[in-house]
Amino acid sequence: MNSFSYIPNTQEDREYMLQQVGLKRIEELFSDIPETVKLNHSLDLPRAASEWELMQEMRELAGKNVELGNAISFLGAGAYRHYIPSVVDAVISRSEFYTSYTPYQPEISQGMLQAIFEYQSLVAELMGLDVSNASLYDGPTALGEAAVMACAHTRREKVLVARTVHPEYRAVMQTYATGQHILTQEIGMANGMLDFSALSQAMSQEIAAVVIQYPNFFGAIEDVRAIAELAHSYGALLIVNTYPIALGLLEAPGKLGADIAIAEGQSLGNSLSFGGPYLGVMATTSALTRRLPGRIVGQTKDRDGRRGFVLTLQAREQHIRREKASSNICSNQALNALAASVYLAYMGPNGLRDVAYQCFAKAHYAAQQFAAAGAHLPFTGPYFHEFVISLPDGKRKWRELANERIFLGYSLGGAYEELQDHFVVATTEVLSREQIEYAAKRVEAI
Repeated sequence: MNSFSYIPNTQEDREYMLQQVGLKRIEELFSDIPETVKLNHSLDLPRAASEWELMQEMRELAGKNVELGNAISFLGAGAYRHYIPSVVDAVISRSEFYTSYTPYQPEISQGMLQAIFEYQSLVAELMGLDVSNASLYDGPTALGEAAVMACAHTRREKVLVARTVHPEYRAVMQTYATGQHILTQEIGMANGMLDFSALSQAMSQEIAAVVIQYPNFFGAIEDVRAIAELAHSYGALLIVNTYPIALGLLEAPGKLGADIAIAEGQSLGNSLSFGGPYLGVMATTSALTRRLPGRIVGQTKDRDGRRGFVLTLQAREQHIRREKASSNICSNQALNALAASVYLAYMGPNGLRDVAYQCFAKAHYAAQQFAAAGAHLPFTGPYFHEFVISLPDGKRKWRELANERIFLGYSLGGAYEELQDHFVVATTEVLSREQIEYAAKRVEAI
């Protein structure tokens, strides 16, 4: 009999394998391990559970989580709850997409290659740039790759990054920079936006790139065009971390002078899923095409003149000389990218604009309601769908509201020492007017 139902080898199979290697007991395979470091007793584990018992226990554990459909959530800060049309799951759950493998053999991978090509086309149009890759792991790693890419292109080794960029993105970029011997310098902020005068003073001919976020981590809308002109006057590139939904209303970063645009693509048809898997979106100008990390799918013709798709212009070190490579990334988030493609195609320009407007309008309505309830809005610049509020004794009030399943937003005190009791509040189209008003009343009451 099998000791475990999921191990296919019978006792006879195991005895035969031991006989073939000249052993009598499995323990003899580990004879080189000293007795003093062996456990020599059974693990202190509960008895094996039946499948039904295991399902019951998993349900109890899952029940401890708060499903956002049963809460009022103003959480954002890089991961957002949006409505996902049913067509998205209907397409990505098809077996030819859901179980597909790396498309190394184009002759049998035309469907997946075309899906990636369509994704690239949609991203390039959304970002206002010439070319996109097939996606990266997530937004933060996309930013790290962009910084390395900019340094390789300009042959410079210093990057200026706005302090208004997501702190976790900055941390991941710093990890990339350390390994590549790239110097980074943070530029301060004023009124919740990049301090343009500080940036001007820090610029020099040594700067490879300037990194900003649009809308930034506090929801404010940076002056991308002015920052691009300043960066370009010193021969530096502009890297913009953006929010795809916002581009339904805001001008595309490429149209404002960005050389590289990256984003977290979770908001495009991908659920929150406790933090992943997500996808890193990246687009750039045609001049930087050969520096793009990861995969690029290109359109071509076969010998009979039929349209076909292939992997092309890959700048990873498995494909070209290491000293010429800009990345060693080996994969892309194909299924998540497909979800983003289906979402964008289904929504279209008008649908994306409507979603963006809902986010924008509800944020401004929520800001009015929270201000009337006693919250302070410390920043006065233009914002999209996120804004900052401060509350006296804010952490205690945040916890009290959380106990009522009202998640007021992202607490800034851990990432910004000077912003204790400040919170980034986010709204999306799934929040109702009634939920916003109720949350504001509870803020006022406590």
